[in-house]
Amino acid sequence: MKILVTGGAGFIGSNVADAYIEAGHEVVVLDNLFTGRRENLNPGAKFYLMDVRSPEVGKVFEHERPDVVNHHAAQMSVPASVEDPLFDADVNVRGFLNVLEAARKNGTKKVIFISSGGAVYGEAAEYPTGEDYSPRPASPYAITKLVSEKYLDFYRNQYGLDYTVLRYANIYGPRQVPHGEAGVVAIFMDRLISGKPCTVNAYSDEPRGMTRDYCFVSDVARANLLALGKGGGGTYNIGTGVATHTLDLFNGIASALDSARPLPEGVKTPAKGEARPGDIKRSRLRIEGAREGLGWEPIVGLEGGLKLTLEWRLGKTS
Repeated sequence: MKILVTGGAGFIGSNVADAYIEAGHEVVVLDNLFTGRRENLNPGAKFYLMDVRSPEVGKVFEHERPDVVNHHAAQMSVPASVEDPLFDADVNVRGFLNVLEAARKNGTKKVIFISSGGAVYGEAAEYPTGEDYSPRPASPYAITKLVSEKYLDFYRNQYGLDYTVLRYANIYGPRQVPHGEAGVVAIFMDRLISGKPCTVNAYSDEPRGMTRDYCFVSDVARANLLALGKGGGGTYNIGTGVATHTLDLFNGIASALDSARPLPEGVKTPAKGEARPGDIKRSRLRIEGAREGLGWEPIVGLEGGLKLTLEWRLGKTS
């Protein structure tokens, strides 16, 4: 089938595009390269340099006629959404509506929408948190993701455009950039490789920092493959169900790097910083729904995933 991947030159989107191509699908990538990179583009994909808000998006759909749209394009930084909620909404809501309109006018059968299990639930009273929990978004970024999910319901009921929502945990792995929801992995690795000190942001009542559910990008790509034929009209958490404190994440990265390339003593202990606006204290996802609805579960553990990610980053800097 033909799949159009918005944001397909970005960290996660490019890994998903690779998985689709390896599975034999025809892939079209639409990306403005604001955070995506040309070097991430699979040579087997057709590429359009374009913003999802562009009026030309409709012409791309009219020409390509994709069967499925996989929507990864987004303004993905929580702090940036707090600083400029108008821009956040412009990209994440208006841009997505532009894609939805093009899809429904040109015969697209399904949309796979990337939402955020790490943000839409907010400070959830249910922990770990399942898909049935009523979201309490604590940032403009999270609000735009939840609003987009509601638009999908409308387009399915009104026009018969099928969808599957994947609510990601904090995703990490090769090609990650040091910003966005799970950018802390890339930040720690880049700074430690450069011999620079790191900071663990935390609330005063938990000095080890926030807890997050970290999921490796190859597992996420596999979920997107399964969503092509399963999960119609469904919403699924994509994570591990395991919570990790930021300080423990730092120590795991520092230990792995120190084994490969001894670190200066001065960077092995991070400084303490304050939580950023929009940061939630804890996030951990229930993933039983994805097991039942998609036949998916994570394979790569955090230790193994960090090792694979570090090998990639060291290869980039050698």
